[in-house]
Amino acid sequence: MGRAKSQRPVRHKTRIRKDDLVKVIAGRDKGKTGKVLSINREKGTALVEGINLVKRHTRANPRQQIKGGIAERESPIHLSNLMLLTADGKPTRVGYRVEMVGGRPRRVRIAKKTGEVLDRK
Repeated sequence: MGRAKSQRPVRHKTRIRKDDLVKVIAGRDKGKTGKVLSINREKGTALVEGINLVKRHTRANPRQQIKGGIAERESPIHLSNLMLLTADGKPTRVGYRVEMVGGRPRRVRIAKKTGEVLDRK
C-alpha cells in the first residue's frame, strides 16, 4: 500500500547527525567506521564516508569535465545499521539531557555508555 499523494512524507526521527563518527553494526561492511556525510530523514538512511561502496558506470561528458569509466562511490545505508561512536571510539546508544547552555536550557545528546556529551559545539 502506497501513501496518498496529498499526505506529507514520513520524517524519521534520528539520533545520528551529519559529521558524526559511526560504526556499522550490520550488513556487508559490519565493523567499519566512518563519518556521516548526509542524512535522508524521509528514507531513514545515511551516506557514510567509505562505507557501502558501489561501482557506477559513467559516460564521459567533456562539457562538465566528467571522466568516463567505472567510479566507486558511497551508497546510502539504513540508520538502524549504524551506531554512534564516542570520542574514544566506543559504540554507544544515544540519550538526551537538558543542560543550561549560555543561560538557557538546551537538550544535548549524551552517550548512554559513558555519560559524556556528544554534541561538539
